[in-house]
Amino acid sequence: MVNTILFYFFSMLCLLSAFLVITVKNPIYSALFLVLTFINSAGLVFLLETEFISLMFIIVYVGAIAVLFLFVIMMLDIKLVNFKRDLMKYFPVGLLLSLIFLLEVTSFFIQNLEFNPYEFSSLKNSYSSWYVKLDSISNVETIGQVLYTTYLLEFLIGGLILLLSVICAVVLTNLVKFNKKKQIISKQVVRKYV
Repeated sequence: MVNTILFYFFSMLCLLSAFLVITVKNPIYSALFLVLTFINSAGLVFLLETEFISLMFIIVYVGAIAVLFLFVIMMLDIKLVNFKRDLMKYFPVGLLLSLIFLLEVTSFFIQNLEFNPYEFSSLKNSYSSWYVKLDSISNVETIGQVLYTTYLLEFLIGGLILLLSVICAVVLTNLVKFNKKKQIISKQVVRKYV
């Protein structure tokens, strides 16, 4: 009962925040709603009892990618414009493309989900109990053991790339703009008024 309530809560909040990502005018608010979408999707994945993937959603998407989005948005100095006049100009084309996309997706599901390739096969009732094959450790400990033993070098390289991208974003946001006027006192002192 509690899982069902949490599923509906995370799902509705995820859909609402994903809708607000594309409808909000301010790009900083849009990036913050993107962070909220990532957090809600991590909550949904956590309900499926895959703790490691849920934690990686929060660490990678919220901690690295969304923060980089915020740095880039702050660095670009985007001006807010009124999009209402262009909305009706592109609405018919967007509606047509979305209907074509919806038609393609529904036709794919109708064609592929009705046919079961194992219906008349000997593999129809094959069942393997994976709980017998698992150790007594959790998902996070299993993936952590593989990550820190087999793929340690790749994990460290990925962490360094993310660290480098965050440092680059901070450096780029703190750069002095090229068109700034500088005050040269000696030129102001020797200036003659006509």
